[in-house]
Amino acid sequence: MPKSKRDKKISLTKTAKKGLGSKQKLIEELRKCVDTYKYLFIFSVANMRNNKLKDLRAAWKHSRFFFGKNKVMMVAIGKGETDEYKDNLCKVSKYLRGEVGVLFTNKTKTEVQEYFSHFKDSDYARAGNPAQMEVTFEEGPLEHFPHSMEPQLRQLGLPTALKKGVVTLLKEHTVCKYGDVLTPEQARVLKLFGIAMAEFTVQIKCMWSSETCEFENLAGNEAPMQDDEDDKDDDDEEDAE
Repeated sequence: MPKSKRDKKISLTKTAKKGLGSKQKLIEELRKCVDTYKYLFIFSVANMRNNKLKDLRAAWKHSRFFFGKNKVMMVAIGKGETDEYKDNLCKVSKYLRGEVGVLFTNKTKTEVQEYFSHFKDSDYARAGNPAQMEVTFEEGPLEHFPHSMEPQLRQLGLPTALKKGVVTLLKEHTVCKYGDVLTPEQARVLKLFGIAMAEFTVQIKCMWSSETCEFENLAGNEAPMQDDEDDKDDDDEEDAE
């Protein structure tokens, strides 16, 4: 019997790319914000967490955040003096490198710097992060873990066993030392024991004023990052509002 033409396998994992239309919409949104808000700030993020950025946007509903698609944002505001959307915006483009975002707001420079200088949020370290301290567990029972967790703890490298149904550490064990680059197993152990070593922070890099078109470097003597493989590409996710 011939195969039916209707009998086609469809992969549910395939998704259509946003394409040129999405990029053009982002460019229009950015330029609209340039015309609407008094100030534009470039900020960098340490220990990026999507949920933390979402909380930040919720706290600053009066402003607009854009994160990701650096190359598209550079096109929107202009890479050089000949194509910049407004005067001195090309100086802002030089800071759109790496893990950075754009903040549009009517809050003053003092208000923005004051808020973000105190904004810190602890989280669990991920694999590849440096250990911020030495962590050593003493021999003895780990009563806060159910007996069903013992095999998992052993697989993560802890010398454990069940003694009378209680998860027990058979000897002293050092999970990591200060400065160690954490492995996935170490990061998982630290999370299971509730030890947070990462800190989500935001640093303001520079500012541009729509009223005066003046640009100001707020990162001290720090120069803008150069193009490298870590730059956000066109496939990165853009976070707005």
